[in-house]
Amino acid sequence: MNTSERDASPLIEKHTIGYVPPEDRHGKVRDLFTLWFGGNIAPLPIVTGALGVQIFHLNLLWGIVAIIVGQAVGGVLMALHSAQGPQMGIPQMIQSRAQFGSWGALLVTVIAGVMYVGFFASNIVLAGKSLHGIEHGIPVPVGIVIGAMGSGLIGVIGYRLIHILNRIGTWVLGIGIFIGFGYILTHISTGDFLTRGGFNFAGWLATVSLSALWQIAFAPYVSDYSRYLPQNVRVASTFWATYLGCTIGSTLAFVFGAVAVLAVPPGADAMDAVKQATGPLGLPMLVLFLLSVISHNALNLYGAVLAAITSLQTFAYRWIPTAKARAVLSAAILLASCYGAIGASTNFVGNLVDLVLALLVVLVPWTAINLIDFYVIHKGKYDIQSIFQVDGGIYGRFNPQALIAYGIGIVVQIPFMSTPMYTGPVPKYLDGADLSWVIGLVLTSPLYYWLASRDTDYRRRQSGAGVTRGPARQS
Repeated sequence: MNTSERDASPLIEKHTIGYVPPEDRHGKVRDLFTLWFGGNIAPLPIVTGALGVQIFHLNLLWGIVAIIVGQAVGGVLMALHSAQGPQMGIPQMIQSRAQFGSWGALLVTVIAGVMYVGFFASNIVLAGKSLHGIEHGIPVPVGIVIGAMGSGLIGVIGYRLIHILNRIGTWVLGIGIFIGFGYILTHISTGDFLTRGGFNFAGWLATVSLSALWQIAFAPYVSDYSRYLPQNVRVASTFWATYLGCTIGSTLAFVFGAVAVLAVPPGADAMDAVKQATGPLGLPMLVLFLLSVISHNALNLYGAVLAAITSLQTFAYRWIPTAKARAVLSAAILLASCYGAIGASTNFVGNLVDLVLALLVVLVPWTAINLIDFYVIHKGKYDIQSIFQVDGGIYGRFNPQALIAYGIGIVVQIPFMSTPMYTGPVPKYLDGADLSWVIGLVLTSPLYYWLASRDTDYRRRQSGAGVTRGPARQS
């Protein structure tokens, strides 16, 4: 694609959940690196990374090891989803209809939508606290609304502006976080920076899980940001640009959070610790992180809106949603999130941990099914037109094999769960460690492949797939 074609792409995105035809494709693979690197240097990953030493009492060494292991493992799954975008040209949740059926995918889509709203609300709480930290005269609730409005504007404009902002953010935030590391490590105010905490298997595994889920949580919408790339982009190129951008960016942010809370006396929350630990750089750092969270949070709002549109279009299949519909739904979700975020801001960290651990149970089986279906069973060849039909076309309204595997994938995790809401019988033999997400991933993948291979319609789906044209264009 030449420069003039790329520049001619509209600033305000006209597509919502529809197929992106070849003439509307634009961008470079390297844009995925800057999108996920810049988007992950933000307050929420900093707060999440600090939990390993704050909540699970790991020391710095074991905290960093757990963060790196989790990011490396979870990043593989996340980047494999990203590589589907250029091949399919449709959002991830719409593509799930090919695995679960047109109505069967509704369950997963609603769960994904709830996840997006949860992360959006969490991020605007952090935006509000960052604004209050910058200017104490701004109450946290007012800061929450300001942060939400900024993210809302970016989310309504859509895909192109999100990429532009993260290209800028990669350089600004990348340089900023390295300067912040340098200042903290040369101005440590505690004597137990390296010795506070220790090693415990449950805490280490919990930190690995949180780190891995940070990556897995992007899976239901990561390909939404690669679907505009030209169809001839190599799968490996998309994978590595996404993997390196997201894992490097989020690892830096996670470790920054852990380093900051250990560099100051115990008791401060992560963002207060960042301000204290960076001294005269504290205010500029908070400003940078505030701008980052507003930009990054547009992805969560954008994903929530696409999930809502996908859910509605399941029943109103003749409806072709436009940019106006996306703007209206963005406003509705934004207002609801502000209301919930203001009420939850007093117990933010506790609510975040509960949300993250709950998401593990429902996200992992979906990830396993989607990846096995795309890479092993269908090998990337799907009938795009069937995906948009009310009856699911060759994929039907329900795919029992996927729904059975998904249900079993959730159930088998229950004995291994160790969360504030429920603890199964197995963790007590593992010092409280939560292995549910590992069990869900390892068992769901072969189970779905076995069920799908025994499906009498399997060969018919294979022979009917491969259509490259999508439904009618949106205007």
